Amino acid sequence: MEDGRTNEELLELYQMTGDAEIKKELTLRYLYIVKSIAVQMRDVYLGFTQVEDIINEGVIVLMKALDKYDVSKNARFETYVSRRIRGMIIDIARKQDWVPRTVRKSSKEIQEKRMEMYVQNGVMPSDAEVADAVGMTVEKLQEILGKMNLFSVLSLDMVMEESQEKQKVTGLLNQDYTSQPEEQYLENEFRQILKDAICSLKEKEQIVISLYYVEELNMKEIAAVMEISEPRVSQIHAKAIGKLRQSLQQEMGMKRKEEVHVSGIL
Repeated sequence: MEDGRTNEELLELYQMTGDAEIKKELTLRYLYIVKSIAVQMRDVYLGFTQVEDIINEGVIVLMKALDKYDVSKNARFETYVSRRIRGMIIDIARKQDWVPRTVRKSSKEIQEKRMEMYVQNGVMPSDAEVADAVGMTVEKLQEILGKMNLFSVLSLDMVMEESQEKQKVTGLLNQDYTSQPEEQYLENEFRQILKDAICSLKEKEQIVISLYYVEELNMKEIAAVMEISEPRVSQIHAKAIGKLRQSLQQEMGMKRKEEVHVSGIL
């Protein structure tokens, strides 16, 4: 089916008619979103599934989203479906038993030993030096750190999504329509908070975040660009995500306290 109408026009028509051919056309038009996210987030799932499998699951999410999408909510369909595809990938990853207790224990031992050696020598030790100190091969050490870092890589998107949802719920709890924040205002305010949080990161952390989420490079490609090891990129990424999560939670917590205080006065 070839149709000269825009995606938005076809979406509205599909909502009115439920025509299967229109749905097929929309699925083909928006397939690029599924493929793009599947490639961008491949570091999250390649240990237990393939890109093709994620794309297949993403197409199912896309087709369901076409049925559930509400044009009147003023959210672009691209944004709506992207969040759901990312959520699907993260849900799949979370169901995998890829971080057993033994790995968590070993990771803690490695990090503690690394910091101990840093305090003693004043220089951050190499992976080889830490591996020797804890009695394991460099390959094993990097495998353990990779698995743990994947937990943090499970994504900036979820940190953003959780914070945004909490902010929107807070706004909705305020029943005074004269002071109830509009969704666009909340979106802009949140983006400014996120921008400030990213600006507070160290230079290397900002570079990694930019290359991973804006340029959509994977860890190996970022390592090549920055001329550092892939495990080091993962470590920087994990630390940056941790800082962003903490900053967002603090800022959103303060916003909620302010709103509760104001609504109490009113």
